[in-house]
Amino acid sequence: MSVSTCPSESPSALDSIDRAIVLATQAGLPLVPDPWGAVGRPLGLSGEEVRRRLARLQEAGIVRRIAAVPNHYRLGYVANGMTVWDVDDARIDRLGREVGNLPGVSHCYRRPRHLPEWPYNLFAMLHGHTREEVERQAEALRALLGEACRDHRILYSSRILKKTGLRLAGRPGAGRKPEPRR
Repeated sequence: MSVSTCPSESPSALDSIDRAIVLATQAGLPLVPDPWGAVGRPLGLSGEEVRRRLARLQEAGIVRRIAAVPNHYRLGYVANGMTVWDVDDARIDRLGREVGNLPGVSHCYRRPRHLPEWPYNLFAMLHGHTREEVERQAEALRALLGEACRDHRILYSSRILKKTGLRLAGRPGAGRKPEPRR
């Protein structure tokens, strides 16, 4: 499980307790029955206070998401393809939501085109046990997009990259236990 912070927000917008929580969770949550309590105890906070603060940071857009991050390869999903699609701009928002809800799609987002070299504006990460499985998923995706889709490609992973969110650098005193709220 990881906490992913949004790089567009200024880390200075965090108070010392929020910053300590982000620093304590940015490498992942502990795999224990009460991860929130495990994060909060060294900071003098209850697990509920940690959850409440993270929810507030998420609502403010400082924390983008709190999610499980599986290792696809260990689960047998060794064929991973980023599909890129040239989709009609007038329909991309609706279709993008539908694509993002498909089984096998772990990431789906809109990106700007870079014409004439790069006409693709919709990206969807597909995972399968084989390339053939990914290609079947891409065909289903192609059928869903229908006439709104002009072209697509599948870009297969060639190596495993470590995935991490934004990391806050420690500042002098950042590792100190913040004063508990009263």
